[in-house]
Amino acid sequence: MGKQMTEMLKGILEGIVLAILSMRPAYGYEITVRLRAQGFSDIAEGTIYALLVRIEQRGLVDVEKVPSEKGPPRKVYSLNAQGREYLEEFWRTWSFLAERLEQLHEGGR
Repeated sequence: MGKQMTEMLKGILEGIVLAILSMRPAYGYEITVRLRAQGFSDIAEGTIYALLVRIEQRGLVDVEKVPSEKGPPRKVYSLNAQGREYLEEFWRTWSFLAERLEQLHEGGR
Protein backbone atom coordinates (compact mmCIF):
# COMPACT_ATOMS: atom_id res chain seq x y z
CA MET A 1 0.00 0.00 0.00
CA GLY A 2 1.19 3.47 -0.78
CA LYS A 3 1.51 6.25 1.76
CA GLN A 4 -1.68 7.96 0.57
CA MET A 5 -3.68 4.73 0.94
CA THR A 6 -2.23 4.16 4.42
CA GLU A 7 -3.20 7.67 5.53
CA MET A 8 -6.74 7.37 4.16
CA LEU A 9 -7.17 3.95 5.73
CA LYS A 10 -6.27 5.31 9.18
CA GLY A 11 -9.39 7.43 9.10
CA ILE A 12 -11.80 4.67 8.14
CA LEU A 13 -10.29 1.48 9.56
CA GLU A 14 -12.46 1.66 12.67
CA GLY A 15 -15.60 1.69 10.52
CA ILE A 16 -14.28 -1.17 8.40
CA VAL A 17 -13.62 -3.32 11.47
CA LEU A 18 -17.05 -2.53 12.91
CA ALA A 19 -18.60 -3.50 9.55
CA ILE A 20 -16.77 -6.84 9.71
CA LEU A 21 -18.04 -7.37 13.26
CA SER A 22 -21.59 -6.51 12.16
CA MET A 23 -21.55 -9.68 10.05
CA ARG A 24 -20.49 -11.94 12.90
CA PRO A 25 -18.33 -11.93 16.06
CA ALA A 26 -14.61 -12.42 15.52
CA TYR A 27 -11.26 -12.33 17.30
CA GLY A 28 -8.32 -10.12 16.36
CA TYR A 29 -6.38 -12.43 14.09
CA GLU A 30 -9.57 -13.50 12.31
CA ILE A 31 -10.38 -9.84 11.59
CA THR A 32 -6.88 -9.32 10.18
CA VAL A 33 -7.28 -12.36 7.92
CA ARG A 34 -10.64 -11.11 6.66
CA LEU A 35 -9.17 -7.67 5.93
CA ARG A 36 -6.28 -9.21 4.03
CA ALA A 37 -8.73 -11.33 2.02
CA GLN A 38 -10.45 -8.07 1.04
CA GLY A 39 -7.17 -6.72 -0.34
CA PHE A 40 -5.87 -4.84 2.71
CA SER A 41 -2.69 -6.89 2.63
CA ASP A 42 -0.39 -4.50 4.49
CA ILE A 43 -2.46 -4.17 7.66
CA ALA A 44 -0.46 -5.33 10.66
CA GLU A 45 -2.05 -7.42 13.40
CA GLY A 46 -0.81 -4.92 15.96
CA THR A 47 -2.82 -2.19 14.28
CA ILE A 48 -6.00 -4.25 14.58
CA TYR A 49 -5.35 -5.21 18.20
CA ALA A 50 -4.79 -1.57 19.17
CA LEU A 51 -7.98 -0.58 17.37
CA LEU A 52 -9.93 -3.34 19.16
CA VAL A 53 -8.74 -2.05 22.53
CA ARG A 54 -9.95 1.45 21.61
CA ILE A 55 -13.39 0.36 20.42
CA GLU A 56 -13.76 -1.85 23.51
CA GLN A 57 -12.91 1.10 25.77
CA ARG A 58 -15.45 3.26 23.93
CA GLY A 59 -18.15 0.66 24.54
CA LEU A 60 -18.81 -0.18 20.88
CA VAL A 61 -18.28 -3.92 21.25
CA ASP A 62 -18.93 -6.69 23.73
CA VAL A 63 -16.07 -9.05 24.50
CA GLU A 64 -16.24 -12.71 25.41
CA LYS A 65 -13.24 -14.83 26.33
CA VAL A 66 -13.42 -18.14 24.50
CA PRO A 67 -11.09 -21.07 25.21
CA SER A 68 -8.43 -21.60 22.56
CA GLU A 69 -6.88 -24.89 21.46
CA LYS A 70 -3.51 -23.17 21.56
CA GLY A 71 -2.54 -20.78 24.32
CA PRO A 72 -4.68 -18.42 26.37
CA PRO A 73 -8.39 -17.78 25.75
CA ARG A 74 -9.26 -15.64 22.75
CA LYS A 75 -11.15 -12.39 23.07
CA VAL A 76 -14.08 -12.56 20.68
CA TYR A 77 -15.58 -9.20 19.79
CA SER A 78 -19.21 -8.64 18.83
CA LEU A 79 -20.93 -5.44 17.87
CA ASN A 80 -23.36 -4.18 20.52
CA ALA A 81 -26.24 -1.67 20.20
CA GLN A 82 -23.95 1.35 20.69
CA GLY A 83 -21.56 -0.05 18.08
CA ARG A 84 -24.42 -0.56 15.62
CA GLU A 85 -25.50 3.07 16.06
CA TYR A 86 -21.91 4.21 15.52
CA LEU A 87 -21.63 2.03 12.40
CA GLU A 88 -24.88 3.45 10.99
CA GLU A 89 -23.47 6.97 11.45
CA PHE A 90 -20.22 5.84 9.81
CA TRP A 91 -22.15 4.62 6.72
CA ARG A 92 -24.15 7.86 6.53
CA THR A 93 -20.94 9.87 6.69
CA TRP A 94 -19.26 7.58 4.16
CA SER A 95 -22.16 7.95 1.72
CA PHE A 96 -22.07 11.73 2.03
CA LEU A 97 -18.32 11.88 1.44
CA ALA A 98 -18.36 9.34 -1.40
CA GLU A 99 -21.07 11.30 -3.23
CA ARG A 100 -19.16 14.57 -2.88
CA LEU A 101 -15.90 13.01 -3.97
CA GLU A 102 -17.57 11.48 -7.01
CA GLN A 103 -19.01 14.88 -7.91
CA LEU A 104 -15.56 16.44 -7.65
CA HIS A 105 -14.04 13.63 -9.68
CA GLU A 106 -16.65 13.91 -12.42
CA GLY A 107 -16.39 17.71 -12.47
CA GLY A 108 -12.63 17.52 -12.91
CA ARG A 109 -12.84 15.64 -16.18
